Amino acid sequence: MKQRTRFKAVSAGLLCTAMALTGCIVVSNANIKQAHAVASYSEYQQKLASSDALKTQLAGVSSALQDKILQLNDLVENQIPAAQKAADAAADAAESAKQQADATADRLDAAKKDKSDLETKIAETGADYDDAKAAVAQLARSSFHGSDASDVMEVVTNTKTTTEFVDKMQSKAAVTRSETEAADDAATTLSDSMNRKQRLEAIEKQIAVLKQQTADQAAAAQQASAAASEKQTSLNTLREEGSAQQTALESQKSQLTSSAAKEAAEAVMMKAQIDAYNIQLQKQQQQAAANAAAAAASAQGQYRKATASTTSSSSSNTSSRSSSSSNKSTSSSSSSSSKSSSSSSGSASSSGASGMNYSVPGSCAPGATYCYGHRTGNVGNAYPWSQCTWWAYIRRQQLNLPVGSYLGNGQDWANSARALGYLVNHTPHVGAAISLRGGQLGANAQYGHVAIVEQVNSNSIIVSESGASLMGNVQSRTIYNPGLYWYIHY
Repeated sequence: MKQRTRFKAVSAGLLCTAMALTGCIVVSNANIKQAHAVASYSEYQQKLASSDALKTQLAGVSSALQDKILQLNDLVENQIPAAQKAADAAADAAESAKQQADATADRLDAAKKDKSDLETKIAETGADYDDAKAAVAQLARSSFHGSDASDVMEVVTNTKTTTEFVDKMQSKAAVTRSETEAADDAATTLSDSMNRKQRLEAIEKQIAVLKQQTADQAAAAQQASAAASEKQTSLNTLREEGSAQQTALESQKSQLTSSAAKEAAEAVMMKAQIDAYNIQLQKQQQQAAANAAAAAASAQGQYRKATASTTSSSSSNTSSRSSSSSNKSTSSSSSSSSKSSSSSSGSASSSGASGMNYSVPGSCAPGATYCYGHRTGNVGNAYPWSQCTWWAYIRRQQLNLPVGSYLGNGQDWANSARALGYLVNHTPHVGAAISLRGGQLGANAQYGHVAIVEQVNSNSIIVSESGASLMGNVQSRTIYNPGLYWYIHY
């Protein structure tokens, strides 16, 4: 869906909210209905039930360690989603304020141009000249001059009969009458039919109003931007706190004795880890934007340099030789890169599957087109930004597992992958892509959904996923009875 576009992520702490994002498709986001979290009594009850279940699993754990686990869970399930929602709302408000301020500034510029153009006309033909009447009268004359009556209007003398004379007079009268009526009508209906002096006064008044509006709206936009920045800082602080708590809990995990307590703690830590992916994605996006800006600046600098070099033939020749040398260097570098890429793919393809190979991370080089004895279908991330398929591709690449670029909508991944030679079954494993048919677990009825398995528990899995409504963010979800669904492995 814009690429815009600004980030309008939806908080993701509840199962029903997670289900709402699963309209994952491989076309533009423009026509996708956004999903939004809706606070309700049932959701509140679900939170309490989830918290009680976690406490039950932690029975027998020391109160200090239990508190750490519960605090991290509250941070991931409640505080961070609420902060995300607040940050999104503030970002939307800032973007709206900026657009409004920009629009008013554009109107002010247009009014200033109108004033300048009108002052030029006044200097040329005076302040009392009526532009509207003159323009419409000219249109009336032009229309008659191109008509069948033009032969009659062009006859000024040598009329041979009375009928010809009368016809000539009637035609001239018609032209005059049409000019007058059209001009009078324009003067009555057109708002700019005032004389130039009056119009100049009106434009000056409009400029004064627009100047004040521009100043006010610019201040409001700046204030909204500051508020958005503050909300984003608060969100980042919570995420950093979550990472710190996760690290602290990891060091004390050995104190957990029961399998239920271990599974509960690991589930909470995995949710925190999935949320931490958002920080990584944000940094990558910022770096990509910085790289794009640097590339644009470099290209502009090269263009200016090339333009300046045309001032003399000697400098032009020097520039040409430099450009030729650069091209050769680039070509050599490109060839070297291609060989390196080919070597990597070859190395990956030699790692054929032998029985059930569930190792994570896998042995596929990033971008490998052949791995584990079959074609991967990978030519780069071709999925729309923020869709479930977009994140599934990214995550599989991070884990060095094979992934295709055109596996279709979320519900198509199992069949598309199987056709390429991937292992597909009903056994969940870390790193596998779970493909949900339309309607399963709230997945979009038409497109289905796909997510990545991050943890396998006794009768549940935890997945990481994205979606159109999350606008580039990733969330976690717990799925029960995992054996009911299809998993794409390697």
